[in-house]
This record gives sequence, C-alpha cells and structure tokens, in this order.
Amino acid sequence: MGKSVSKARTGTMRIGHGYDVHRLVAGRRLMLGGVEVPFEKGLLGHSDADVLLHAIADALLGAAGLGDIGRHFPPTDERYKDADSTVLLSDVVAMVRRAGYKSVCNVDCVVMAERPKLASYIDSMRSRIAKILMTDPENVSVKATTCEGLGFIGREEGIAASAVCLISTDE
Repeated sequence: MGKSVSKARTGTMRIGHGYDVHRLVAGRRLMLGGVEVPFEKGLLGHSDADVLLHAIADALLGAAGLGDIGRHFPPTDERYKDADSTVLLSDVVAMVRRAGYKSVCNVDCVVMAERPKLASYIDSMRSRIAKILMTDPENVSVKATTCEGLGFIGREEGIAASAVCLISTDE
C-alpha cells in the first residue's frame, strides 16, 4: 500500500517540534546546521549525523503530519549511509510542499553542546538552513547553550539539538 499525502486546506498553519542527539567520537567531522565546525570529534550516526538539521527535519515532518526522519530515511537503509543531511532536509522540504504547505514561516533551534563554542558559526548555519528551507535568514533562529557540565552533554559525550517550526499553506 502506497503512502497517501493529504493536501492541507488554504489558510492552514501548523507547528512542529523536533529533537535529535548523537554521540561524539574521534575520527569523524563535525557537521552542525550544514556547516563543518572544526573540532577534534564528530557525531556518530548512519548519515553525517547533523543533529541540528535532523531536529529541523523532524519539526517540519511533524508539523505536516508526515511522521519522522527515521521513517523516511531509516538507518537500516544503505542509501543513507554517510548521507549529507542538507540533502535529507531538502527532501523533507519537498515532502512538506507536496503535502500542501507552501512556506516555512520560521524555525527556532537550540544546539546543546559543552564544546566546541559555536557563536562564530551561528550566522553561517542560519544562512545555510534558510537556503535549504527557501526562506529568509531572519526566519531562522539558531542558539547554542551548554549544559553546565551536567549529563552526557556536559561530559562532552554527545551533542543534542531541538527545533520548533511554523509552516503555512500560504506563501
């Protein structure tokens, strides 16, 4: 049985929330928000493990009622081995548009990492994400925070990201 895609009614706005976490390991590059961040460790995952783009993808899919990133890009599928998450997010944007949503009104994200410090990369991340989402950079907010040494993030074992979005059937 094929996947059915329902068309949203005109004037519809929906919100979505996404969250992702990956373990930090040696020997991988660190990709966050579609930007390579110089660091001695990278994130472990089937794809490039960009937690920020994965959280945004889940937020968009959730808002459109289309499931989650694991449903569309399962880690058991070799097609997504070492996949570029910017391509995956572009595919998600296309799915959301096919479901009848014409615009991403805004996205608000938080990256939780003890290190590396991300302040100097935030503007590049915002621009990269905005381009993928086909929206203006002012509609994309990316913030970074630490966990004050607490938990797996505080111990520098991993990085997490959270995102919320608003999508609309209007342009």
